[in-house]
Amino acid sequence: MKLIAHTASNTEIVCALGMAHTLIGVDADSDYPPEVVNGLPKLGRDLAFDAAAVAALKPDLVLTSLTVPGHEKVVAELRATGIPVFVADPVSLSDVYADIRAIAGHLDAAAAGEALIASMQAAMPTCADAPSVRIGIEWWPKPAIVATGRSWINDLLQRAGASNPWAHRTEKSAAVTPEEAVAAQPEAMVISWCGVDEANYRVDKVLNRPGWATVPAVRHQHVYPITEAHLGRPGPRLVEGYRRIRAIVERVRQQQTAAD
Repeated sequence: MKLIAHTASNTEIVCALGMAHTLIGVDADSDYPPEVVNGLPKLGRDLAFDAAAVAALKPDLVLTSLTVPGHEKVVAELRATGIPVFVADPVSLSDVYADIRAIAGHLDAAAAGEALIASMQAAMPTCADAPSVRIGIEWWPKPAIVATGRSWINDLLQRAGASNPWAHRTEKSAAVTPEEAVAAQPEAMVISWCGVDEANYRVDKVLNRPGWATVPAVRHQHVYPITEAHLGRPGPRLVEGYRRIRAIVERVRQQQTAAD
């Protein structure tokens, strides 16, 4: 099997299945695991994937996704090559597991797929020991774009003892106004800006955002960076995102208990 992976999540799933040797090319945004991807042809950025370069490598299958606005164009271009294409479009954690199972099936690695799913589920137990903490996940700072109702983020938060204050909205993500942020009352905000290295995340951009001064997350300075690699990629490293959110939940609860 000769495989090309478009989107970092698909690349990471293949590697977590122990099937990295099947990869013959990836997108330029696939950066993990470095010992695998650094030696592979990079076929263009996530939203500018080169379908002609993909076709020239003659893969047996291309893994792609619809997880980011704009992927529709990439998927159409890949399908036009006539090469078999698998398209992931997860909304829930169950969908993420289904995609892992499907990719494992294409690679004749069903047992590895079930083992990976089981390990993720075991590493992300549902914590229901106290009322949930309202945590917003911000994908972009200006305008403030947050995860909304159609996102695996909601399941991840729920397992970690949190909830998404914008879960009632029907989009995958949406811009929020200062008035909407105040109305939603998030008790913590996580910045997970897409395409930006975590070292360059600026907590002060949220703390000093006009109109957000009365938002509880800002008022109590519960604004935290978590790399998009651990939240925005629907694959095995969501486990790391879960662990970091769980730590935030505990910190917020400790402050609330101390204030009572």
